[in-house]
This record gives sequence, C-alpha cells and structure tokens, in this order.
Amino acid sequence: MDNGFFGGLFDFDGDGKLNAIERTYDFMAFNELMIGAEKAEKEDEVNELETAGLDYDELWYMDDYERREKIEEAGLDPDDFDF
Repeated sequence: MDNGFFGGLFDFDGDGKLNAIERTYDFMAFNELMIGAEKAEKEDEVNELETAGLDYDELWYMDDYERREKIEEAGLDPDDFDF
C-alpha cells in the first residue's frame, strides 16, 4: 500500500494507492508545510535581529565580515543567522 506523506488523506478514489494526481496533491501539501516552516524560521531570525536593533535588509547588503561584526556588536552569535 502506497500512502504518500499523509497516509490515505489524498486517496480520493479509495483504492488504497495514490495515482499520479493524488500523489501530486500529496506532494504539494507536503511542500507547502516545508515552505511554511522555512518562512517561520526566517521570520524568527528577522524578529531577533530587529529586537537587537539591527535591520535585516541592511545586514543582507553588507559583506560577510561587516555583517558578522555588526551582529557580534549587538550581542548575538552570527553563526545563528543565514544570509
């Protein structure tokens, strides 16, 4: 029995396996969950930087050395942020 990421949730015809259309819906739902998790993580990073008085957009345009220095000056660990 091939149930995809969400078990039989997208087995619309009830035959116990996912056809191409059902598998597509299953994958699209999984992908949306992953994108949502990435967005939430990025929002957390931005909020943490803003709380420390830094602007994410300004940091994004800085070179790596300058960005690292600014983040350290704000008392944060630069390795915790992904630019």
